[in-house]
Amino acid sequence: MKKPIKEMSTVHLKKSDAVNSVFDWLSSFVYAIIIVVIALTFFVRIVDIDGRSMNPTLWDKEKVLITNTVATPSCGDIVIISHGVEYKAPLVKRVIASEGQTLDINFDNNTVTVDGKKLSEPYIQGKTIREDAVIPSVIPKGKVFVMGDNREESSDSRGTRIGLIDVKDIIGKVRCVVFPFNKFRFVK
Repeated sequence: MKKPIKEMSTVHLKKSDAVNSVFDWLSSFVYAIIIVVIALTFFVRIVDIDGRSMNPTLWDKEKVLITNTVATPSCGDIVIISHGVEYKAPLVKRVIASEGQTLDINFDNNTVTVDGKKLSEPYIQGKTIREDAVIPSVIPKGKVFVMGDNREESSDSRGTRIGLIDVKDIIGKVRCVVFPFNKFRFVK
């Protein structure tokens, strides 16, 4: 005995179903925006690079993604430093030495020695020139010594205008370049 074929029914969306569908889509969009805002507020930020002090690692007008927290900055980290009394905008610099480390800069042969080891700095541009700050042989507690990669055009810890940086003034660590899109890259 053959079973009768059931008739196919069509689905008609009621206005309330269409409204619910739009509402579901909008609520998903709003939740996504909230998550992005929370992430950008507490965990990551996008910062504009202004100037040439970090050439050739970072270029003027690039936008970088930073993580907002840096437990302890390490030698080689590229960090964003909040503005201070002497400078109006946040700075981007490379950490050369942190608290308790010994530091020696030989301005004659452009070498930097931290804890008795000469740093390999393939990223630098220009000669490391002397500025007006007295460079301590041991970095004090709670401080870091920073320099730009473009050593001839960077105002940094070598000068009294910026000097040693308080660790509490470090906003975050640069992770990658996000704009322009064709220049996306992770930063070391």
